[in-house]
Amino acid sequence: MLSEKSRPVIEQTIGVVAERIPFITPEFYRSMFAARPDLLDGMFSRANQENGSQPQALAGSIAMFASWLLSHPEGYPDELLSRVAHKHASLGVLPEHYPVVHEHLFGAIARDLGDAATPEVVAAWDEVYWLMADAMIRIEEGLYGSRANDVVVAPFRVAAKEQAGVGTVALTLEPADGTPMTPAVAGQYVTVQVRMPDGVHQPRQFTLVPGPEGTRRIAVRLDERGEVTPVLHHDVRVGDVLQVSNPYGDVVLPEGDGPLVLVSAGIGVTPMLAFLDRLVRQESRREVLVLHADRSAATWPLRELHELLVAELPGARLETWMEAPGEGDHDGFMDLTGVRLPSGAQVVLCGPLPFMRAARSAAVAQGVPGRSIAYEILGPDQWMLHDDAREAAVA
Repeated sequence: MLSEKSRPVIEQTIGVVAERIPFITPEFYRSMFAARPDLLDGMFSRANQENGSQPQALAGSIAMFASWLLSHPEGYPDELLSRVAHKHASLGVLPEHYPVVHEHLFGAIARDLGDAATPEVVAAWDEVYWLMADAMIRIEEGLYGSRANDVVVAPFRVAAKEQAGVGTVALTLEPADGTPMTPAVAGQYVTVQVRMPDGVHQPRQFTLVPGPEGTRRIAVRLDERGEVTPVLHHDVRVGDVLQVSNPYGDVVLPEGDGPLVLVSAGIGVTPMLAFLDRLVRQESRREVLVLHADRSAATWPLRELHELLVAELPGARLETWMEAPGEGDHDGFMDLTGVRLPSGAQVVLCGPLPFMRAARSAAVAQGVPGRSIAYEILGPDQWMLHDDAREAAVA
C-alpha cells in the first residue's frame, strides 16, 4: 500500500513522470549496460533495446503500477505483475538484480527531471519502485520454487528441424543432460538462449507447440532483419545444443466447459495449437471457435496440425482469412464484425499488436467483457501502454 505521505506526491507528479518515462528509460538502459554489459549476455535482448520495445514496456508497467496504487489503494494489479514475473523468471531475474535497476533508473530520473527531482519526489517514486519490486520478487520466488530443477536454462539438443510453412521452422528439442524437465502447461513458453557470432547469448521466447513426449517443440518465424531467428533458421542444425529455460507464462487454457474463441494471426497460432492439443487429450466437447489470419495458406505455420486438431474436436470450428485471394474462407484481413461469437465465451488473442487491438475491440462490441479476453504477446508487452489493456485488467 502506498503511504499517505507519498500519495499526494505521486498524484501531483504522475502526469509529468509518465510523460517523461519514455525518455528516461532509454537513458536508464544505456547507463545500466555501460556499467553491467554482462546483462546483455543471456538476459536482455539487444534488438528490443534498439527498437525501443523494451524501454516502452518498462515505461508502461511503471506508469500502470503507479496509477493502480492511486485508484486501488488496497490491492495490486495482479495481471500485470504476474505477466512480468513469468517473463522475468524465464530470463533468470533474481532479487539482486533489482538494486542494480534501481540505481540506474533513479539516476536517469534525476538527470532527466533536473531540479524537479526534489527529495520528496524521489522518495515517493522510490516507494513505488520498491512496492512493485518486492511484489515481483515474491511472485518470482514462487515460480522458481515450483520448478522441477534449480537452473535458469538447461542444454537441449536439436533432435529434429522441419519446415512448418513458408518462413517457419519447427525445432524439436530433447534434453542433453540429466536436468529434470518441468512439466509445461498448455500455452506456456520457454526462453531460448542463442549464441551470436560475437559470442553473446541472446534470449527469445517461443511458445511450446505439441511435440513428442519428453521434448520441447517450438515454431520459429523468420525475421531476416532480426538477430536470433536467422541463426535458428540458417545456422542451427540437428545435433546442435541450445540453452532452454523452464516453461513459464500465465496465458493458459481457460478452465471450465464454456465456449472458447481462439483468435490468431501468423505465428500467433502457436499457443492456440497448444490449447487445441490439450482439449483433444481431454476429449473435450467444448464449443471452440478457431479464427486464424495469415498471408497465405503456404505461410500458415503448422497448418496441417492446426486443421487436424480442430477436426478431432467435435465442438470445434475453424474459420480463416488469407491475404492471398481464394486461399481461405475469407479474403483479406480478419474482420470479426460478421462473425457471431458464442455467448459467454472466453476469448484468447495472439498475433501482432494492431491485429489484437482490432480483434479485442470487435469482441467488446459484441458484448464480450474485457475480463473474458486474454492475450499473449510474443515479445515485450507494450499493450499495457494502451487504455484498452488497462481497462481489460480491471474489468
